[in-house]
Amino acid sequence: MSFATVNVHRRGAAATVELNRPDSMNAWNRRFSEDLGAAIAQVAGDAAIRAVCITGAGRAFSSGVDLKDVDAADVLPDGTLDVYKVLTERYHPIIAAIRAMPKPVVAAVNGPAVGIGLSLALAADLVIARESAYFLLAFANIGLVPDGGSSFMVPERIGLARAAEMAMLAERVPAPTALEWGLINRVAADHAFDDEVAALVDRLASGPTVALAGAKRQLNAWLLQRMDEQLQLEAQIQREAAATEDFREGVAAFVERRPAAFRGR
Repeated sequence: MSFATVNVHRRGAAATVELNRPDSMNAWNRRFSEDLGAAIAQVAGDAAIRAVCITGAGRAFSSGVDLKDVDAADVLPDGTLDVYKVLTERYHPIIAAIRAMPKPVVAAVNGPAVGIGLSLALAADLVIARESAYFLLAFANIGLVPDGGSSFMVPERIGLARAAEMAMLAERVPAPTALEWGLINRVAADHAFDDEVAALVDRLASGPTVALAGAKRQLNAWLLQRMDEQLQLEAQIQREAAATEDFREGVAAFVERRPAAFRGR
């Protein structure tokens, strides 16, 4: 299968799913989420693929939702974005499919991982980042709350105090800091990034497939037993946030490249 906004590359027993909207820093629109979901299903269902890498084309891993390219079908009659529909019908199945995939998944974060882009990276089993990359829960900057599973994956990795800082202050976390905090597994120098990613993915692809899948099942049972419940809670709270004046102001400020003037309602 070929996709308009995602590339799938094969190298032996490894596959790379490359997010391919570089002009928008791999931001998510409707077509992108549909393509990504189909690509994940494709590599998950191919028994010849023993390890998967997810990375971004261009200078970003993913900048999050494309606020400048919202499908009319995702807008409610009052003009509000139907975030509940987008999350439950398109985003959540992707996150769940990555966690359920019976093979190791590496997120190779080649640049900024923002919003749902950060959630996508953290859904992987291992996260390796380019030294110049950064991570950002940007939701508060537009009057929204963390989603895509980040409300439980972030605190599970780095603890409540740092998770609250990321969620409420919405500040960039450079890759070296993310490694120090335990948000990610490895950092590679920019010039060595591609080689280190390839070596890691190849090591997993040549490993004991059944045992690695079993280890993933064990970790899922311990870590993600509340995942479905938490994803549903995220969608519900995000729907409330998307109905506020602050969200409309946040989006307008983003599009107009100015500071947002939030009013708390």
